[in-house]
Amino acid sequence: MSSEKESKANPAAKQLRYTVLPDRMPRIPADKLNAEQAAAAAAIAEGPRGGVRGPFLPLMRSPGLADPVQKVGAYLRFGCGLDKRINEMAALMAARHWTQQYEWAGHMPQALKAGLRQSIVDAIAGGWRPEEMAADEQITYDLITELFTNKSVSDRIYARATTCFGEKGVVDLLGVAGYYSMLAMIMNVARTELKNDQPLSLDPMPQQIRRES
Repeated sequence: MSSEKESKANPAAKQLRYTVLPDRMPRIPADKLNAEQAAAAAAIAEGPRGGVRGPFLPLMRSPGLADPVQKVGAYLRFGCGLDKRINEMAALMAARHWTQQYEWAGHMPQALKAGLRQSIVDAIAGGWRPEEMAADEQITYDLITELFTNKSVSDRIYARATTCFGEKGVVDLLGVAGYYSMLAMIMNVARTELKNDQPLSLDPMPQQIRRES
C-alpha cells in the first residue's frame, strides 16, 4: 500500500511516500488453532468484543497471555467506571505515544462519540497540548504525559489526579494507559494491519514503513 502525506506541522515539508510493511503475525486460520488457542479465541468471541481481531491476532501465539489480557481489557473498557470520554482519551494518548495506527483508528471515533472534542483529538494526534480542556481532561493529559515522559508523576500531579478521580480511578486510569501501551507494543512488533485498508491517521512510524525513492 502506498500513499503520500504532507506534514501539518511543517507545510513546507516535502511529501513523504511510504509503503506499509507486511503483517508479521496475521490471523491464524481456525483449522490451524491448537486446543488452547481455540479455547482462548472462543472466550474472546463470547465476550463484549464479539470476535478475535486487532491485537488478539498476534496474541493468539500465546493463548495463555491472550485470555487474561482480554479479561483485563474487558474490565478497563466496559467495567472500570471511568468516564468513557476520559477512558478513550487515555487510550488515544497511549496510541499516540507508541504511534499505533490500529489502536488510533479504533479509538478515535469512540473518543469523539464519548464526547471528547475534535480539537483535543487533533492536538493529541499532532503531539501538542490541547488548548481547551475540561478540568478532568487537563488532569488526564498531565498525568499520562508526565508518566510517559518522566516514568513517574510529581506529587502535584498525583494530588490533582487523586482529588479528581480518587485512588481507584487513578489506578484504573494508569491501567488504561498501560494496557493500551502493551497492546501497542505487540501490534507495532507484529505490524498488525489496519482494517479495510484504512489510511494511516498518525505520522507513520519507521518500524512500519519503508521510504521509497
